[in-house]
Amino acid sequence: MADQASLGRNERAPGAGNGSVVGSLAEFGNDIATLAELQGKLAVLDLKESTARAVLPFALIVVGAAVVLASLPVALIGAASLIAVAFSISQGWALLLTAGAALVAGAGIAATAASQLGRSFDSFRRSREELTRNVTWIRTILLHSGRAVPRRGA
Repeated sequence: MADQASLGRNERAPGAGNGSVVGSLAEFGNDIATLAELQGKLAVLDLKESTARAVLPFALIVVGAAVVLASLPVALIGAASLIAVAFSISQGWALLLTAGAALVAGAGIAATAASQLGRSFDSFRRSREELTRNVTWIRTILLHSGRAVPRRGA
């Protein structure tokens, strides 16, 4: 890796032993551990960013739900009384019509906020893409390890 000190020609990495297989396995294991650590850090950063984005939509959902729940009985009774008088219908039908309209309005507010809440977690795309690149890199290393490198001009 670029940030590690290079070893001299006759020096070996600690634990490399006499064979290059052990040294390669140790280096590969270290790379895997480093990738796992970096992947975890990226996931934590994405979680923090997503949580920050989700605060406002979540608060709007809570406020919207509280308003709907608190005003629903009063609004239903008041509107139903007005509808019953205006259209000369029974109080029961007026209550049902008013309840239906209130449910549609509350569902609209909640659906709007929920759609924004779903977009709050888009930043996890970075973690997913980075994990895919890391897994692809590991597969490539495992697939080509132990194979002789073709020489140019030979």
